[in-house]
Amino acid sequence: MSEPYQSNTVYGHGLVLGKFYPFHAGHQALIRAALRACDRVTVELLGSQVETIPLEVRAEWLREEHPTAHVVAAVDEARVDFDDPAAWDEHMVVISELLPAPVDAVFSSDAYGEELARRLDATWVQVDPGRAFNSVSGTAIRRDPAAHWAELPAPVRAWLTERVVVLGAESTGTTTLASSLAVDLGTHCVPEYGRLWSEIRPGGLFTPWRSDEFDLIVDRQIGWEDAARRRVPKPVLVCDTDVLATTLWHERYVGPAPAHLVARAAVHRPVAYVLTGDEIDFVQDGMRDGEHVRHGMQERFREVLAGQPVPWIEVRGSVAERLAATTEFLEPLLGRSNRIGPSLEELDRS
Repeated sequence: MSEPYQSNTVYGHGLVLGKFYPFHAGHQALIRAALRACDRVTVELLGSQVETIPLEVRAEWLREEHPTAHVVAAVDEARVDFDDPAAWDEHMVVISELLPAPVDAVFSSDAYGEELARRLDATWVQVDPGRAFNSVSGTAIRRDPAAHWAELPAPVRAWLTERVVVLGAESTGTTTLASSLAVDLGTHCVPEYGRLWSEIRPGGLFTPWRSDEFDLIVDRQIGWEDAARRRVPKPVLVCDTDVLATTLWHERYVGPAPAHLVARAAVHRPVAYVLTGDEIDFVQDGMRDGEHVRHGMQERFREVLAGQPVPWIEVRGSVAERLAATTEFLEPLLGRSNRIGPSLEELDRS
């Protein structure tokens, strides 16, 4: 039995099914329609091991955006062939095992909902037939996430956004380059929380630093980054420092960075590092140690960057020259780490 979607119709238990690869505005509209029309809703996420976005990542997206829905996930490697009863039988084993209770209504835009509802002895509620109001497709997004950026919920944008980190010793122009690079790329720049903390920390600039202050700086820096990744206008974010740089400032002011801080840097790597050169004049702004430590710190930055796996470049010259070198360096790197592989259905067709 099929019914058009009506917001004043109430069902007991509704089901929304999908791979959410990736989760997008069309999925959001479908789930919201089910939530409005049902006492409770189960969202089933069925994914394949060949897909490049982990199942649990997609499940967390759904839970964040729709906290009142019951989200369950499982691997389903059965062929996607809606005309084959045997393929349906395989899918139904997984679908039925995930359901916490019998279903009264199945919500979908696509025609497969009719057969799914029949097999579950439920009503098929077709939402937005032909996708007239939400025409975006997962296939199109997988091919070019940036072109469909506005169709992606905030947690999806955050996961897909690549970070470029600008770092360097004091008075080497990191903030100037980071700001210029963000403008050039048409995106946002995350400032350095450590500088703000230096201004407001108890005891002022000249009180000896404690190790726990660097944990605070890292927490706040990552928090700023995470917030920015949710609202960037395209899938790239520029950061004026990061965890790796903070470990070196810990080394400078306190001593060798503790293992947990080094570990945080290792799991929070950007797509690229840009080291600003120390050939420019030192400018004392009242918050810096002095030129006598700058070159030593710069050499330490070079040493650490050379020993880690992320591509990096040291740029010198005027702001325009540095920006040109950075742009050329980033061109083959950006867009590689956030590519989404084909779905199981697309692989079956190839």
